[in-house]
Amino acid sequence: MSGDFDIVKRYPWLPSLEKYYSNIASKNPIDFIKDIFNSKDSDELQKRALIIFETAFQNIEEISEYQPDDINIYLYLLLKILLYVLNNKIISNRIGNLYSKITYSEMNKENEYNLYYIYRDLNLDIIFDQNPTTFKRTIIKDQQEIVKTKFKIHFVDYLNLTAKMLDESRKLVNNALTNGYIYLQTKSLNRLIQEYVRLKFSNLNNKNNNELNKFKDKLLEIQDFSKIYEKINSIWESRKEEFEYKFEVDITKDKGIIKNFPACIQEILSKLKEGQNLVHTERLYIVWFLNALKYSEEEIINIFTALPDFDRDRTGYQVRFAIKKGYTPYSCKTLKTYSLCSAKKFKDKLCLEGYFSRKLDIQKQISHPLFYVQYKQFVSMIKKENKQKFTKTA
Repeated sequence: MSGDFDIVKRYPWLPSLEKYYSNIASKNPIDFIKDIFNSKDSDELQKRALIIFETAFQNIEEISEYQPDDINIYLYLLLKILLYVLNNKIISNRIGNLYSKITYSEMNKENEYNLYYIYRDLNLDIIFDQNPTTFKRTIIKDQQEIVKTKFKIHFVDYLNLTAKMLDESRKLVNNALTNGYIYLQTKSLNRLIQEYVRLKFSNLNNKNNNELNKFKDKLLEIQDFSKIYEKINSIWESRKEEFEYKFEVDITKDKGIIKNFPACIQEILSKLKEGQNLVHTERLYIVWFLNALKYSEEEIINIFTALPDFDRDRTGYQVRFAIKKGYTPYSCKTLKTYSLCSAKKFKDKLCLEGYFSRKLDIQKQISHPLFYVQYKQFVSMIKKENKQKFTKTA
């Protein structure tokens, strides 16, 4: 029993928080904030919260001072309340990215029995075998590597956890599947839990401003909460200009063709603007796409500045390396293979229905995002010319 309490202290996002710490988890948020800021741990709690925000704002992805104690439970709940009232997607994504990576690092230190408890606590259909199963053999530098595991997860739970993970390696076809269960090593399973934790933070933003403002006003009446809230805003204001300005100037500035970008690019730009992390295929695609449209190397690098893991030197090297390969952007067929097509999400008529070819007298589908831009530009030019003719005749 004491072991279960300890696990929840380390991972307060677990459902069993409500079981073992119901007096905290079920408390009214206003009362919770009043209580924790009047407790003996108030100063330490505020210190840890500020460290989390400062670290996230500096694009650092680990915290050496992480302490899995009782205060850690209060910290997790305080972070969620702060992010709710800050109501800033970029901040939420940065905190979610940092906190989930801390979670991943800590889980990789756990023994198999604690991990099994965590997986089951999340109500995942997980099977643990005492004897490891060999599920893959790979050849690395002429050396055969035998990959074993004691864990397997039901494919339905696996698909739910990987729904927003677009990496090619996450597809069912690329994993060992037997009788409905996928064999995964603990690091791979923990990576799925990392994504689960990240989403618990990124989904906190509220669109009901009246409800949010009433709640925030009550919280700001609590002096210590008001101080930490203002402190976080102050730190954010001093940091955000380093990437937000460049993003606005270089990408959203109207260069005549940006409004003609396809839905797949609009989706990636939306993620970038909100500070969401991108998978490798998304990063390569946006680099090759903008390079094909003659965006400068510096402009392309600058669009990544809002990412939680941004490092200018590393990103510059990766962008230059990708450009040097000289590849054209993915075709529409490839984008669909990588689950990067957003036509249905954006209800993009041109992507979904295609266009009428006067030359061939048939309806044709768009096959490449660059042709999408070209076609949109052509239509815009025709409309402009017709408008000018109409104005002259009028």
